[in-house]
Amino acid sequence: MRSITHYILVIVLFLGVQLSAQEENNTERIAGLKEQREKITTQERAYLKTEVEAINIRLAEGEISKEKADKLKREVAEKRAKNIENRTAIIDNKIALLERNNEGYKPNDDKSSIYFELDEENYFPKLKISNSGKPVKYDRRTTSALVVAIGFNNAIIDGEKFDDTPYKIGGSHFFELGWAWKTRVFKESNFLRIKYGVSFQFNGLKADDNMYFVQNGDVTSLELHPFDVKKAKLNVTNMVFPVHFEFGPSSKKEYATHFRYSTNRQFKVGLGGYVGFKTGVYQKLKFKENGEKQKEKNKNSFNTSNSIYGLSGYLAWGHTALYVKYDLNTVFKNQAVDQHNISLGLRFDMD
Repeated sequence: MRSITHYILVIVLFLGVQLSAQEENNTERIAGLKEQREKITTQERAYLKTEVEAINIRLAEGEISKEKADKLKREVAEKRAKNIENRTAIIDNKIALLERNNEGYKPNDDKSSIYFELDEENYFPKLKISNSGKPVKYDRRTTSALVVAIGFNNAIIDGEKFDDTPYKIGGSHFFELGWAWKTRVFKESNFLRIKYGVSFQFNGLKADDNMYFVQNGDVTSLELHPFDVKKAKLNVTNMVFPVHFEFGPSSKKEYATHFRYSTNRQFKVGLGGYVGFKTGVYQKLKFKENGEKQKEKNKNSFNTSNSIYGLSGYLAWGHTALYVKYDLNTVFKNQAVDQHNISLGLRFDMD
């Protein structure tokens, strides 16, 4: 799980995410600006007091004359008075701008920002990209969001029952991290959407009963390890391009300058699949040899499939979904018995 945490941290740092409990409305912004306005005079007077004390020290030490000290005091007093006048004028203009415009108007932001926002209805963090310097689009048919999924991983093996799998169900995991776009199909209805994007999938199969993965030419098999194995896990990383048809009810929210469809607190179903390719594979081994702990990381193809394609679907309430994916390609190529990777877990769409 540590590697998964590292991936999340890298993404967060790369995007420069700013955490925010929820977006302020205009009333809250105005209250904050008035509070700033009150602090300006106190702050500038504190600066003036420090500057006057410095002048008095120079006077006491004979560095400057009384006439020079009085002149310097008048200059710093005038400067601080001007600072108060200019800074409060800027605040007053911001307040007037907010009072004149609708809720949701964001002045003074002419560049994009990326941040998390807490959904007011579901209390779920949503990743948002704000282009505040641009006017709000009246009808936005396409939106985008960060997608994170995590859960259990295993394989369906031809001719064997699922509960007879040679892999540890509790020890085999999957993780998915990607970005998805969602486009409304119909102009006047949001019942059907197409969701598409790009994801990295990390599938792990942990061998059971002291077995480990061995590649012998074109054949990969599980063999008994000569020592006491604590962990023998095959990790396969794929880059895939998923497409889902998502359908379900939504609410329409109308504002003064735009409208949006929302699926908060609504059931939605996504059915589709994915295609892609393998980007990496390795086996991680932990075992005891003569009482001493050993670790190995074997990078090899292990005859795993290079092309990835499969079916996936999810059943969601708001931003959280029960998620399942099934590889139509086999885990290993040219094997006597076919194995297909299957995953079940939770998916979070931060839209």
